[in-house]
Amino acid sequence: MRVGVYIDGYNLYYGGRGLCGRGTAGWRWLNPRQLAEDIVAAHSGWPGAQVSRVVYCTAKIKGGSGTSTAPRDQNAYLRALERANAVDHIEYGNYVNRVAKGPLATAGKKDKPKLVTSGWPIHIQDDTGQSVPDARFMVMVGRREEKGSDVNVAAHLLIDVLSQQVDASVVISNDSDLEFPLRHVRGLVPVGTINPTVRNLAAKLKDDVNRGAGQHWWYRLTASDFKAAQLPNQMGKLQKPTDW
Repeated sequence: MRVGVYIDGYNLYYGGRGLCGRGTAGWRWLNPRQLAEDIVAAHSGWPGAQVSRVVYCTAKIKGGSGTSTAPRDQNAYLRALERANAVDHIEYGNYVNRVAKGPLATAGKKDKPKLVTSGWPIHIQDDTGQSVPDARFMVMVGRREEKGSDVNVAAHLLIDVLSQQVDASVVISNDSDLEFPLRHVRGLVPVGTINPTVRNLAAKLKDDVNRGAGQHWWYRLTASDFKAAQLPNQMGKLQKPTDW
């Protein structure tokens, strides 16, 4: 059974940061192929399953992102992935810089926005001096968004399955935007869905284990999974960043 693995690199990275700790070393220098092979062997139940293709979808960090070593560290990691044959293909999206306008809000339950309204220490009155308790604060903020990884994951997944390049698929992401391609592919081949984040699996990514091709499964990564699947610290002139 040929297994294709499709990874949203940023979803995986931020998931690992949440599980392992932002300032903790020992998880960033990840070997995606080894990670997938370990999980498939331990949790898929697919007889004769062999990871035959690993597609890693990401975007390159540009200078001025706020961390001076980030572009250099990421470049070293991407080169290490290719050097170690830890992926078969890297698909690049891009970053978009934009200004967004909207009401000021704080994070409520399940990170849903809770609008901030007039109240001390900032209290709004109308021109007669009367309180305006429902007044909202409109703000403009600069945003830098990574774009394209979810689309690239979906495209490679569908192309490989429809062209019969793989007999089963594994998607590493907790992005609910992948609901449609995953639901379609589950009708054709067995699919494993790996949640790399601290959050519960997105409701839209759930399904019946026996629907369509059947033999589907779901797994949530742990900090131990990251730490057990690391690249060699040094490969020729390529070296793991000191704080990784």
